[in-house]
Amino acid sequence: MIESLLVANRGEIARRIIRTAKRLGIRVIAVHSEADADLPFVAEADEAVLIGPPNPALSYRNTEAILAAAKSTGAQAIHPGYGFLSENAEFARTVEASGLIWVGPDAEAITAMGDKINARNLMAAAGVPVAPGTTDPAADLDAAVTAAAEIGYPVMVKAAAGGGGMGMGVAVDEAALRTEYDKVRAFAERMFGDGSVLIERYFPRVRHVEVQILGLADGRVVALGERECSVQRRNQKLVEESPSPAVSPELRARLLAAAVRAGEAVGYRNAGTVECLLVPRERDAAGTAPGSEDFFFLEMNTRLQVEHPVTEYVYGIDLVEEQLRVASGLAPTFDPDALTPSGHAIEMRINAEDPKRFLPGPGVIRTWVEPTGEGVRVDSGYTEGNTVTPFYDSLLAKLIVSGATRDEALDRAEAAVAAFQIEGPKNNVPFFAELLTNEEFLSGAYDTGIVSRMRQPRAPR
Repeated sequence: MIESLLVANRGEIARRIIRTAKRLGIRVIAVHSEADADLPFVAEADEAVLIGPPNPALSYRNTEAILAAAKSTGAQAIHPGYGFLSENAEFARTVEASGLIWVGPDAEAITAMGDKINARNLMAAAGVPVAPGTTDPAADLDAAVTAAAEIGYPVMVKAAAGGGGMGMGVAVDEAALRTEYDKVRAFAERMFGDGSVLIERYFPRVRHVEVQILGLADGRVVALGERECSVQRRNQKLVEESPSPAVSPELRARLLAAAVRAGEAVGYRNAGTVECLLVPRERDAAGTAPGSEDFFFLEMNTRLQVEHPVTEYVYGIDLVEEQLRVASGLAPTFDPDALTPSGHAIEMRINAEDPKRFLPGPGVIRTWVEPTGEGVRVDSGYTEGNTVTPFYDSLLAKLIVSGATRDEALDRAEAAVAAFQIEGPKNNVPFFAELLTNEEFLSGAYDTGIVSRMRQPRAPR
């Protein structure tokens, strides 16, 4: 097993990795910016190294500073968490070239799945369903217009190098496409340094479902069930649950088999997620049974996901421990041939943002009281007295609840949300209280438009 680990991240995910690593007897090194010096993850590590100012480009994305910290502290391995450098193939390459262990998939897999067009083509070749769309970047606006006419409106305009719900726009006709193409291309060039754009069919009423995979040290790829991720704002997730209330046993078998094929197609090792869109199946002349659905590959995240705890609850494993075991060349703690899910889990992302418009609201945390009780877990990055700065993602904590059934998990979620007290920065805890009384959500028959519908202005009396 790895003996010393540098965590190249911050906040709740840094604490999450530190917790497991210390339980395994691994010496843990944290790196932090000047803005994060007083956060809990810094104090909880065995050693901490200041790597730069608040600007992420000069700290958490500063490859040289992170590698220097690893060298000075004698770290044996680097865990990137999620975000920042976690899906940076060049960083993964540099880590391994420096003689360190990279806790994640190899650079080749990151590269293969990092470009959405290349990933789509790889998945199609592997027999994984993909939505109608371009197999090459739309080189210019005319090419995009031609492609959209062949695919059929509405279409999604996507940055090929994008991720995290960024760099996307919907066009319902050619006029809208001309606007969205220029907008997405300019955004992609500015944010990702790559203006390549792809055009895909857009499905207005879809569910976002993903499959957790784990590439084992012996070369096998296993699927650890699916997660429902359809509660979103601005294409970014707010709630995840496992199993999905929309997935039948037959559909689950197809989803998991496709996700394994996706991992095998790139020789995947370590934790990753295959994201899919679940769409209503179009009726044929005979009439397809109501509720039947197709799924299409969306993208693959070559890292640990924010929402991994719901899978941990349902499968009874520690995914960070499994990541460390794979990176160490060890067998998993579970029997890959006897994976049996049990119960239901729901995760809510507690963000420093107002609960109506979801705009960031940094500030000093005056009160922080976490809920407790059976089936309740809080993965937090902050505590009372900490300052939430505007430099990073607004995630404060993840509230995870579990139960023997979805109804039991929902009851525990309602109680836990009511008990979570945060004063100081704006936060979205009141949104979850609202969601947990929403009939569409409670029924399980929701899709990615649920938050938009909740926020629609009421008609005048």
